Amino acid sequence: MSTLPNCSKCHSEYTYEDGNLFVCPECGYEWSSELETDNSEDQKVFKDANGNVLNDGDTVTIIKDLKVKGSSSVLKVGTKVKNIRLVEGDHDIDCKIEGFGAMKLKSEFVKKV
Repeated sequence: MSTLPNCSKCHSEYTYEDGNLFVCPECGYEWSSELETDNSEDQKVFKDANGNVLNDGDTVTIIKDLKVKGSSSVLKVGTKVKNIRLVEGDHDIDCKIEGFGAMKLKSEFVKKV
């Protein structure tokens, strides 16, 4: 009897094969058996408000007026932010904005240019 890998989402041991996919009956997650390698660690994918995948160094535009915490300033809609850096955490974009300096933004309030 072959041993099947545990679910990579919920780590359940009750996975089964369905064609070329592994399926977890507990959480419903499906993944390809071809992708089952040593790189089973899932890396977080950062997406903008429109669902486009963001990468380090991208240029984005702010889609909503954002209040700057600790200041009376507001980041206006359409403000262009260049050379973003993606980080783990609540605010997943580190950047520098002209006139404001270093900022942390949430990816849900930007769109990729």
